[in-house]
Amino acid sequence: MVLTNNTIIDESVDFEAGQVMLVDKELKWTSFDVVNKIRFILGRRLKLKKIKVGHGGTLDPLATGLMLVCIGKETKNQVQYQCENKEYLAQITLGATTPSFDLETEINQKFDYGHITRSLIEKILVEKFTGQIQQVPPSYSAKFVDGVRAYEMAREGQTVELQPQSVTIHSITIVNYELPNITIEVSCSKGTYIRSLANDIGKELGCGAHLSGLIRTRSGNYFLKDAMKVSDFENNLLNLTQGK
Repeated sequence: MVLTNNTIIDESVDFEAGQVMLVDKELKWTSFDVVNKIRFILGRRLKLKKIKVGHGGTLDPLATGLMLVCIGKETKNQVQYQCENKEYLAQITLGATTPSFDLETEINQKFDYGHITRSLIEKILVEKFTGQIQQVPPSYSAKFVDGVRAYEMAREGQTVELQPQSVTIHSITIVNYELPNITIEVSCSKGTYIRSLANDIGKELGCGAHLSGLIRTRSGNYFLKDAMKVSDFENNLLNLTQGK
């Protein structure tokens, strides 16, 4: 069963048997926060103290949007969900870079973007960022380097060297153009770092860039429009338990 914002949660919902919940993640929450909160709510409201909870794909703290939360026996399938294609709305700010490629860190360099036109960006997106591409993950990422998370090393000022990886951009289009900001819609494969994509686009344009906003709108066959806030889920369970 898939739990959406239209699901009536009653006694017929068997969480231990396995459920997939579509969650609209809050800004600044980690993916672990979402999983932990769902586990806590199930334990507190339904006394399911040992229930398993996982997710079908990480979202950075500064991103919002769709997360698939796997509950009970459905956690056995979370890797399958993680491998599904994803879709995002990404705001990219031109003319400035940050070490983390997003707003986790402060701007470290500024560049002129007076030569930028919409047609130039569209040309770059088609020629350089469509299809299979090589992408280096951000140093501020959860990748392991010698057993240590890359972001832990980066935050300590250490140099982090990560290897390029092959990812696929199925489609990438401009949906809003108001310099220095552009918003793009991206459909991509598992493992694509939108922060790296923003940084690489800035390099190709010769003006630098960083990711200034990110929303995941689709994961596999599931869509953000059908997702619920964690607070709504808790309220639904509260109404259920109070009604007993």
